[in-house]
Amino acid sequence: MGENLTPMLSQYRGIKRQHEDVILLFRLGDFYEMFGEDAKVASHVLELVLTSREVGKGRRIPMCGIPYHAAERYIARLLAAGHKAGICEQVEDPRQAKGLVRREVIRILTPGTVVEDHLLDSKANNYLVAVVSLPGQGAGDRWGLAAADSSTGEMVVTEFAGDRAWDELRDELGRLQPAEVLVKEGEGAKSELELVVRSFGGVVTAREEDVSLAHTPAELLMRHFGVASLKGFGCEGMSAAVEAAAAVIVYLRETQLSGVEQIRGLRTYSRQQFMVVDATTRRNLELLASLRDGSRLNTLLWVLDQTVTPMGGRMLRQWLTAPLVDPEAIAGRLDAVEAFVADATLRARLRDELRAIRDLERLVSRAAAGAATGRDLAGLRDSLRALPRFAESVARGKSDTLRGMVRNFDPVADVCELLERAVEESPPATLREPGIIRAGYSGELDELRRARTEGKEWIAGLQERERERSGIKSLKVGYNQVFGYYIEVTRPNLHLVPDDYQRRQTMANAERFVTPELKEYEDKVLGAEERILALEQELFGELRARAAAEAERVQRAAEVVARADVLSCFAEVAARNRYARPTVTDDDRIEIHGGRHPVVELTLRDERFVPNDALLDCSQDQVLIITGPNMAGKSTYLRQVALIALMAQVGSFVPAESATIGVVDRIFTRVGASDDLATGQSTFMVEMTETANILHHATRRSLIVLDEIGRGTSTFDGLSLAWAVAEHIHNSPRLGAKTLFATHYHHLNELSESLPRVKNYRIAVKEVGDRIVFLRQIVPGGTDRSYGIQVARLAGLPLEVIERAKQVLWSLEQSNLLGAAEKSPATAGPSASLRADSGTPALQVERRLPAAGQTALFGDLPNPVVQELRAMDVNNLTPLQALAKLAELRERALRQADGGGEKEE
Repeated sequence: MGENLTPMLSQYRGIKRQHEDVILLFRLGDFYEMFGEDAKVASHVLELVLTSREVGKGRRIPMCGIPYHAAERYIARLLAAGHKAGICEQVEDPRQAKGLVRREVIRILTPGTVVEDHLLDSKANNYLVAVVSLPGQGAGDRWGLAAADSSTGEMVVTEFAGDRAWDELRDELGRLQPAEVLVKEGEGAKSELELVVRSFGGVVTAREEDVSLAHTPAELLMRHFGVASLKGFGCEGMSAAVEAAAAVIVYLRETQLSGVEQIRGLRTYSRQQFMVVDATTRRNLELLASLRDGSRLNTLLWVLDQTVTPMGGRMLRQWLTAPLVDPEAIAGRLDAVEAFVADATLRARLRDELRAIRDLERLVSRAAAGAATGRDLAGLRDSLRALPRFAESVARGKSDTLRGMVRNFDPVADVCELLERAVEESPPATLREPGIIRAGYSGELDELRRARTEGKEWIAGLQERERERSGIKSLKVGYNQVFGYYIEVTRPNLHLVPDDYQRRQTMANAERFVTPELKEYEDKVLGAEERILALEQELFGELRARAAAEAERVQRAAEVVARADVLSCFAEVAARNRYARPTVTDDDRIEIHGGRHPVVELTLRDERFVPNDALLDCSQDQVLIITGPNMAGKSTYLRQVALIALMAQVGSFVPAESATIGVVDRIFTRVGASDDLATGQSTFMVEMTETANILHHATRRSLIVLDEIGRGTSTFDGLSLAWAVAEHIHNSPRLGAKTLFATHYHHLNELSESLPRVKNYRIAVKEVGDRIVFLRQIVPGGTDRSYGIQVARLAGLPLEVIERAKQVLWSLEQSNLLGAAEKSPATAGPSASLRADSGTPALQVERRLPAAGQTALFGDLPNPVVQELRAMDVNNLTPLQALAKLAELRERALRQADGGGEKEE
């Protein structure tokens, strides 16, 4: 900026040196100004006009600003773009300042540290995560992860070790979706972490390793939590997790500047406690975000989220991404849901009481962070008021789980009573306005208010008294912030002004005066108002500190509220949508009767959802090969089985007539076609990478959903891969997972002939002439047709395209059938019933077909028709001509067999 700077810019530069990595919002009057590179970045992100300011000797620096009163929405945009914002405020009254007003950075806002409601999604956590890597004892590094939500006070830690540590860390980051991730400067995996974090919109912040810290990470945590050991938190000896947690605390202190007292507890967890739901599965099952547009609409969360408190909404998201694997714990949740389903009156009353409870976690966290307003404390008071009635309703539930939740419930009554006495029912929006503290709480404050009231009453009566005394009927008493209270007299009446009037201001058509008595009362009123505001702010600070001191108690109460909210929400959804209680067991069997897709059944408008059964286990029905046309419902069926299993383990009732779910440790999905241009991966590469992940990591307790394998390459490459994958899942002694495998490779139906735990199912359809009707029913047996052209007709392709496609398909099918006999993964050659007779040219052609081709030409025909086809004279025909003749006779026979009507497959 140069050396010849104004005092203000010199002050700015000194503060900026201390905060080089943030965009400094420098308070000047009613604006926050930004200079230099900060101004360039902010003007681009916020779409502001970039101006400049002279700094001496003809030099200018870039400059832009935002209005103080509208700063919140601009700051939100800066954070969303991944920037940090330093709030530099005037920390002394300009009227009291001698020279330049003193300014300081009072807060640094980063994506992972905000606590303000307007910057947060009320029903989603805003995590700050620290990741630490330490050398492992065996294969691979050991990774520690700590996640804190400073807006709620939650903090959790875990560790990953072994050759899968990195994959597990990546999955956990995807589950938590932190807004900001801290890594050590120079961390080798930083670039890989950035790719992961960027995929869900987070930012990575490099932190310097401070070797000058006076305490070890463990000591730092013990001092913060006020304990002598970390044993009570379950993380003693977890050096990587402890270091990550310490990094979070240090960073919060550096950015919050007012302390991090809201972080009062630490919970250690293991991924083995939960079903693993990785990013691919969350996306493919559309748990939280729609594949179409990324919104909540038409997701499982959209169906289930009938929570009425922000805490409940956040807990629901956590449960959906981390279902339980302990059948006893799941049964406890289901018992509570059943109690609410059975007692609609209790459920309705409880949900009404929950609506009176605001976001306890974030209200008390803002108090602990020194950011709470009068309205925040009023909201905390109103919420605490509702807790006794809430606890009484929960205790009435006919469930040990519900009664246990509130057996030792603490409604934090002392804090509620304090706020009842101290805080006005409807306090002003900001601390710059008086009126927060209730009358009767402070004798000193009440006396000042009386003095102010008496002074204002005296001043209010002054106008009539002075009119009567002076005889000036137009005399007025007024007030402005520059001159204070005054008596205004128009020029024609100046000769009537009493002698004790003192001129204060000359106007064009009037003069303004004061009297000694008016000045005395003015001092009394204005002095009282200043002292009132100062005393209210002092008293409010004490109240805020006392509420913050009880943050841990409030957070415990909030957790109970959130749990009751989610469980009653599950009951509400179950009652509305006719869900049934599932039975969750510790074996490997999944048996569903009348299952429905929870999202699809609510979005259908023109047809009724058709329920379907499912049976999977590891001993007889392990791999289900599901064939059928596009759009018939294969993908819906696959997903609904997975969603029902997940919902059951979350503790929700499920969309089915009945369901028995053997606990699943992980749901794997390989669905659809997508590429990853950021990493240079093609659609097929993504498909194979996801398949490889499944084959390496699935166990006998896993559920695998495969919606097409091998469709991104040539037909025979794809078929070979799909065949080999299905065989491997079936035969691998380590794997053996329950699998739903939807495919258009009809050859895979032949696997059931050689693999005992493979079963074939198909989606039933009706053929009406050249058209098809989807029946949406899963029935045993395979199919040999995909009906792609019929589906294309339904999609509205021009008729000439449809007709030409049928001609091309015929040619391709015949050439493939003739050329692929030796390449089929099936046992080549005719079926056993045909091998005995090879005398006719037609059978010589038939023998060249793979088994699937034989089925296509001869399957499901009456014996007389088959015999007629076999007796056909084809001596003068080429093989391709013979095939065409065979197909023609077959089609004629089919029409005769069904009378030219409908055919159901």
